[in-house]
Amino acid sequence: MTTYLIRRTLQSIITVFIVSIATFGMMHLMPNGIVRGMLGQHYDAQKAAALTHQLGLDRPVYIQYAKWLDRLVFHFDLGYSWTYHQNVSDLITENLGQSIYIVGLSLFFTILFSVPLGVLQATRRNTITDYTITTFSFIGYAVPVFFLGVVLRDLFQVQFHLIPTAAQIASFHDAFTQPEQMILPVATLVIGGVAGYSRYMRSAMLDEITQDYVRTAIAKGATKRRVLYGHVLRNAMIPMITLVGLSLPTLVGGALLVEQIFNIHGIGVLTISAALSNDFGVVLGTTLLTAIVTVIGSLVADISYAALDPRVRLT
Repeated sequence: MTTYLIRRTLQSIITVFIVSIATFGMMHLMPNGIVRGMLGQHYDAQKAAALTHQLGLDRPVYIQYAKWLDRLVFHFDLGYSWTYHQNVSDLITENLGQSIYIVGLSLFFTILFSVPLGVLQATRRNTITDYTITTFSFIGYAVPVFFLGVVLRDLFQVQFHLIPTAAQIASFHDAFTQPEQMILPVATLVIGGVAGYSRYMRSAMLDEITQDYVRTAIAKGATKRRVLYGHVLRNAMIPMITLVGLSLPTLVGGALLVEQIFNIHGIGVLTISAALSNDFGVVLGTTLLTAIVTVIGSLVADISYAALDPRVRLT
């Protein structure tokens, strides 16, 4: 188990390292260049040359990357935002709380609703209950996140006024103290998530129900309820854990759109604003953060998988 954990942790570190190299390199390969993006309409050759030297962009790319990596690893310094006139690390810290709030609640409620629905569909396979849930699941899965968010906002805030339209949620304190403003953003992500997760849970349950150990347990006198919830459900949850870890990038990407729709100033809005204003330091920082979250999610899923299924430790 220890060897497995060490190997997976090293793989995760290498993955983040490769993502940082790729992102840093692509930024420097952009047609207009970083300096032109920073100067915008004020660009001229003299200013560009001065800023290029000031930022050290006239040095080889591998030296620039090494210096950036050194600042990141030893000082947690992601650089400086020329748009916000603030350190990128501070910007991310200020906007991270509300994004975590949305993603965390969405993931919690998605799992909370998906598992019972999947079990219900599997135990009532090919019945009206199964067909009804399947129909709504397909609809929820097919509707794009941004469209669903706009529809929910227009219905519950604009048309029926069930949820008041508030000022921008710009901090974790705002998100925590105004829970009514989080209902629609979280619901937007949960609807699509439940649609996909419940179908996956249904398939996993049906696969387990047909296994030999289920028939053997029932033949020995165990009740169907005990076999279902004591054995089948636990084994069916193993692939679900992997799905949760691997779906974090999709959830984070959906949160990016949801923040824009519901006026929540989180990592998503920060990334979009930085990209539109050519603030490449912020874009690099948020991209790296997303990569770290994705890798951590995958690592936690693998560790949980190994804990539940000892066979994985040998792979």
